[in-house]
Amino acid sequence: MITRPDLDVRAMAAGRLVRLRSTMVADGIDLLVLHNPVSLRHAVEYRSYNTFQAHIPTSYLLVPAEGPVVMHGANATDVPLVDEFLPANAVTVFDSGLDQFEVARRFARDVVAGVKGAGLGTGARVGVERLLPSAHAALVEAGIQIVDAEGTVELARSRKSDLEMVALGHAVEVAEHGMAVMEAALVPGMTENGLWSLIHQVNVSHDGDWFDGRMLCSGPRTNPWYQEAGPRAIEAGDLVAFDTDMIGPFGYCADISRTFVCRDLGGRREPTLEQRRLYEMARHEVGHNTELLRVGASFRELSAATWRQPDEVWMNRYACAFHGVGMSDEYPRIPYPADWERCGYDGEVEDGLVLSVESYVGPDGGAEGVKLEQMVQVTTDGVVPLSTYPLWDED
Repeated sequence: MITRPDLDVRAMAAGRLVRLRSTMVADGIDLLVLHNPVSLRHAVEYRSYNTFQAHIPTSYLLVPAEGPVVMHGANATDVPLVDEFLPANAVTVFDSGLDQFEVARRFARDVVAGVKGAGLGTGARVGVERLLPSAHAALVEAGIQIVDAEGTVELARSRKSDLEMVALGHAVEVAEHGMAVMEAALVPGMTENGLWSLIHQVNVSHDGDWFDGRMLCSGPRTNPWYQEAGPRAIEAGDLVAFDTDMIGPFGYCADISRTFVCRDLGGRREPTLEQRRLYEMARHEVGHNTELLRVGASFRELSAATWRQPDEVWMNRYACAFHGVGMSDEYPRIPYPADWERCGYDGEVEDGLVLSVESYVGPDGGAEGVKLEQMVQVTTDGVVPLSTYPLWDED
């Protein structure tokens, strides 16, 4: 077991709420209406039925820039940062049936009451996330001035306190402990699902939450990437690649990738020359791109300077070169230059930003591929590594 840090969770959550409110003020938002379970935890440390809430959003939180925080439909009320708990009018088919418009009007009345309770007038700007069209229409009908809250919430989450960094560091420790358990248990005949289940057990036993995917694959299933864990039996000599995407203790994400080699039962199988070649290509890309990071760098210039892999693997490149990490994958997402026109957006690396540096190397039509990913924090004093699980030739 990894020792849990003695962390003042309430102080950490209160600090997040202060930062969220200051970001609201800077963006001209008077009241937030939050549904995303990650947003609920970030704002007030509400942790209940997270994955259920992700697809059936029965709870919603009203956060004014000043005034009482009100939660509708809470399953748990031991949340000190919430001032009032009320029933929900959840705009979901599960809760209200096939005709959403009447419940949507009741939901809109809840928001109007929240605006009035915060002492705001009819011109208040209300930021919303995750709304069905019926709920949006009901808010408009009620005279609410709606703005998109996603950018405000994501920007607030990207700015982390020292307490948050302790929590995030603990999540990384737990994930790397789980990775060590997997590597020690990896033997021929074990299924991908069986191996992947071990890190789940480690996460839950350390009070972690969930995994965003099942990103573990072996042998020929490592190329192309995004083939999730299944019943395949792993064979001696196979590459086993994975991406944790783990929402761990304190609700913080550990997003780390490694690629193992399945040795034979005597522990004697070493990587082939081709496996080493692919691994070194991925390792070089992560190292090169990490060295680019500095406070004040623009997303565009980082994208333009990323390592260009040879054509044989370029077609199978990963979805992005860098992305933010906090209570999940988050803003920003910085693509490769070839993808900039389609999905790039500019911004600037702020002091303290936490990023994952990505690489996937798998030749087009090749037999196997390698996935590596490192978590770092970019500070005015330089880049601080957060993930430290050994790479090949480091252990």
